[in-house]
Amino acid sequence: MEAAAVPLLTPYKMGDFELSHRVVLAPLTRQRSYGNVPQPHAAVYYSQRATKGGFMITEATGVSDTAQGYTDTPGIWTAEQVAAWRPIVDAVHAKGAVFFCQLWHVGRVSTTAFQPGGAAPISSTDRGIPPQLSFDGHVEEFGKPRRLETHEIPAIVDDFRKAARNAIDAGFDGVEIHGANGYIIEQFLKDSANDRDDEYGGSLENRCRFALEVVRAVAGEVGAGRVGVRLSPFTDYMDCHDSDPAALAGYLVGELSAIGGLLYCHMIEPRLAIVEGRRVIPHRLRPFREALKGTFIASGGYDREEGNKVVEEGYTDLVSFGRLFLANPDLPKRFEVLDPPLNKYDRTTFYTSDPVVGYTDYPFLAADVQAA
Repeated sequence: MEAAAVPLLTPYKMGDFELSHRVVLAPLTRQRSYGNVPQPHAAVYYSQRATKGGFMITEATGVSDTAQGYTDTPGIWTAEQVAAWRPIVDAVHAKGAVFFCQLWHVGRVSTTAFQPGGAAPISSTDRGIPPQLSFDGHVEEFGKPRRLETHEIPAIVDDFRKAARNAIDAGFDGVEIHGANGYIIEQFLKDSANDRDDEYGGSLENRCRFALEVVRAVAGEVGAGRVGVRLSPFTDYMDCHDSDPAALAGYLVGELSAIGGLLYCHMIEPRLAIVEGRRVIPHRLRPFREALKGTFIASGGYDREEGNKVVEEGYTDLVSFGRLFLANPDLPKRFEVLDPPLNKYDRTTFYTSDPVVGYTDYPFLAADVQAA
């Protein structure tokens, strides 16, 4: 199969950005930004995965000193962090890729150890997260959060706005607002975590207020054409779920479209099912893709076959890949091959702090296979 016949490898115009293919690097937490400052080895990591006309999203990047919940995740709220991002962005741009920074606040997914002055993590609620079993078998414990007072919420919105400006100042082409995976925006969105009785709680409209204020503030600061939003309405990360996720997603997509000019919505599929021994993607995002004014990016468990299928059918415009792209830095090149050999990812090195192991040491496709 020639590259031109592979739907994932067809060009796409996303707003003002001319993409040469539809294989997106999903945001992936790597925990190698020592002291919350991006490091030079990140330039190697990201540039390895950069292609001319490719679209890439950074790992989740904290918007303030209250946004942290994990060791050595990057931030973009200080001048030092902005300066550290610049050579990384330059390395990606040198390869011709489009690079967005994902803006993140963990909310209650934290402990006092990560908070300034040892304060309680902030959230929509004062209810904590039950202990969570990690992928490597250890149990993660989280601190009891402090419910934000109504008058404090605009300051958190402003943290996102200022972080977006910092990202543009660092050279990024745009930003993705992290409204998924159980972090602070989703803590406001979903009724399992939002037990407020003010204008940010209760009704669907109220629960979406904080998210939409963040999006509008960021779009107002850097331009809607430089802003995307990541959502996971159907998932239950960090004890964050909703009683009517379809209604939540439908309302949010409608409101995002009404903002006007917003670049994209990046949505995570519901959990995979196993049918006859094979992973099957539910493909329940179509109503939201059809309602959205802007580019739609689907994420969650995709491989080459499923990715080609959903692009060809018009189910999505772009497909983001996480673990496959982590383990295969030349993933778009591998997708040119009908049955591409793929490196297996190593879960045990996902979150180690080593600047090479499990980070920049995954091999590229051999030249003889590329030419086959």
